[in-house]
Amino acid sequence: MDVEYSTMESKVIRPLKQLVCFGWEQALSCLFPVVIFASLALTKIIPLPILPRYDWLLIICILMQWWMVRSGLETRDELKVITLFHLIGLALELFKTHMGSWSYPEEGYFKILGVPLYSGFMYASVASFLCQAWRRLKVELIKWPSFWVVVPLAAAIYLNFFTHHYWIDIRWWLSGLVIIVFWQSWVTYEVNGTRYRMPISLSFVLIGFFIWIAENIATFFGAWEYPNQAEAWSLVHLGKVSSWLLLVIVSFLIVATLKLVKDRRD
Repeated sequence: MDVEYSTMESKVIRPLKQLVCFGWEQALSCLFPVVIFASLALTKIIPLPILPRYDWLLIICILMQWWMVRSGLETRDELKVITLFHLIGLALELFKTHMGSWSYPEEGYFKILGVPLYSGFMYASVASFLCQAWRRLKVELIKWPSFWVVVPLAAAIYLNFFTHHYWIDIRWWLSGLVIIVFWQSWVTYEVNGTRYRMPISLSFVLIGFFIWIAENIATFFGAWEYPNQAEAWSLVHLGKVSSWLLLVIVSFLIVATLKLVKDRRD
């Protein structure tokens, strides 16, 4: 009987425990995005006085970022990475709103060319998640491609978000190139002392899909607005998964490259 129970525990209970632990670590890594989503929901339901909603969201994001560094949840090096993402995201937002891809229809004092400054924190929160998960799960990269391949690839993916408005959209070519470049690459991570591994490309797809789900939540609470959502909210087109997938790849490549460079210096 003891043998049967032990066998059942090893086959069912332990994997379940590992899954719960993995989910908990992921949830802790998502602290910054969760605060943003909660703030979007609360400020939509309960209007705050004195300042427009977008400005309150900016204040909340700044305070949250300060607290995470102050409490030690994020290091100063991670703050540098997150700041870089804020700037990259803000540049993309300025261009995309100018091209009419989406808009921020509400009022706000802290807006640049129609883009509220809090929007950069939504991109920064993705970087925060990657940095937190990297540290909590003790992520390691296996057969990571050369710096001279990774950096131009990330730059090409990012630039395509701009150039496809004037030239052909090469996102599918870039996606195919990602599969080729990372065909032999794996990411390993640790849960309760046990290491697991996953193909890098699969991790890109999973993160991109969950960010698409998060995007639907964000647009529902008025974080921004697509043209087809002007009259009433509707589900974000599934095709946006490809955009988020590529943006996740850029995010992951930047974080991975910076961490590898730092490890070599140390």
